[in-house]
Amino acid sequence: MNTPGGEVAQQAELRTGRLRARSGQRERHTPSTAGTAQLSGAPPASAPAAPPGPNQRRDPARTAVEILHLRKTYGSLVAVDDVSFSVTEGEIFGILGPNGAGKTTTVECAIGLRSPDSGTIRLMGIDPQADKAAIHEITGVQLQSGAFPAKLRVGEIIDMYQSFYRHPADVGELAGALGLADKRKSYYRSLSGGQQQRLSVVLALIGAPKIAVLDEMTTGLDPQARRDAWELIEHVRDRGTTVLLVTHFMEEAERLCDRVALIDSGRIVALDTPAGLAARALGAKTVRFLPSAPFDESLLTGLPGVTAIEHDGHHIVVSGTGELATAVIVAMHAAGVETQDVRIDASTLEDAFVRLTGRHLHEAEEGAQA
Repeated sequence: MNTPGGEVAQQAELRTGRLRARSGQRERHTPSTAGTAQLSGAPPASAPAAPPGPNQRRDPARTAVEILHLRKTYGSLVAVDDVSFSVTEGEIFGILGPNGAGKTTTVECAIGLRSPDSGTIRLMGIDPQADKAAIHEITGVQLQSGAFPAKLRVGEIIDMYQSFYRHPADVGELAGALGLADKRKSYYRSLSGGQQQRLSVVLALIGAPKIAVLDEMTTGLDPQARRDAWELIEHVRDRGTTVLLVTHFMEEAERLCDRVALIDSGRIVALDTPAGLAARALGAKTVRFLPSAPFDESLLTGLPGVTAIEHDGHHIVVSGTGELATAVIVAMHAAGVETQDVRIDASTLEDAFVRLTGRHLHEAEEGAQA
């Protein structure tokens, strides 16, 4: 979603003026988001409390995000069709699917940027349609695209957003982690697409939000920058922030997410941990090895989690679940047999997506773009 740069500048000027006008009154601040701050003209709301200290996680029993039977259409196009899920505090929850699957529409409805046709949405118990100011106070949003006036410097943009909060995050840490520490004097127009994307992530997190919504946050980033961003998000989560992560990168979801919802054609086709979804794909892990000597197969068939043993030439292929490789290697070693040429195969989120939808993720993207 693009936001005209002129509108952003006007809104920022209005907000800065309001802050100055209230200098003799009780201090108030605007919410955290690269996305919502650009799109909302609402007056600043009360600042959230100071963020928890390092490694302080909120109560996982509390629900941060709850979406029930969400539906959104555009004319005859059904973008989101009966989507339901909940996210506990301190969780990184992934929404994974191809372009055009309904991921962005879902999160835009969740934060109040779009009005759903039907369904219930609550963020920390707040209805985003009924109390947008409160939602802005607790959320930080990075949308797929945004814009700032070309002649604003990076440092000016960051400082402006930082001024909106009573207890902002460590801006130096955010900028350094995302490779923008040496770009503070650079004009926005001089940034590459990847650098603009990194800046939008900084702005989404600058207010130390309770809920961070990140939509394709690493699109356009090189592999090292992507991994730096992943480490930052893990650190943010460790400080207590709940993260709603929209992505179509399998590796990103597997690395970061506690749970993942696979979404295709506007519907959730599966929801589980990354490991749980992967296990559904093939139903088992496999360990293939070459034994150094003959052995009694009952050594392995009696192990918990082992479901099958097959022969592939001189190699043995063991299928099962759980800590399969460790169990097999330890059992063989105890019997005095070495396991050589070991290969471990486990299904992935890509396998799960293929099994559940009947097509590969890139094929689904091509179909959505056609």
